[in-house]
Amino acid sequence: MPFVLLVVALLGGGLISLLLLNSALNEGSFQLSKLKKETTALTDEEQALQRDVDAYSAPDALQRRAQELGLVPGGSPVFIGPDGKVAGTAVPAEASPSPTPPAAPPASQAPAGPPPAQPSQQPSQTPGR
Repeated sequence: MPFVLLVVALLGGGLISLLLLNSALNEGSFQLSKLKKETTALTDEEQALQRDVDAYSAPDALQRRAQELGLVPGGSPVFIGPDGKVAGTAVPAEASPSPTPPAAPPASQAPAGPPPAQPSQQPSQTPGR
């Protein structure tokens, strides 16, 4: 009888430890799945941000932004040597003529529509206020 109880106790303990090991592995699997999803989302975000950086650093985008800020292209560069001598001639940058916007259509060609609404001159009075 004691031998049978020992074998049953060993089998029961083995089954319980196998159950606990299996639960721990499943928990790790869920964490791994969650981290993979998070990694995928962060990778997508990184790629989107890199695409934005590439778009902002493109030469035409830089030129357009510089013109919006009123910057003009510089002339030929001037270099200062280690001995203090200046190589080249400094010339101030000149603004290129800005493109003129297209002229507004004459009043005779303006689309006919309802006249703009005129705001009332008297304040409205609401009771209770």
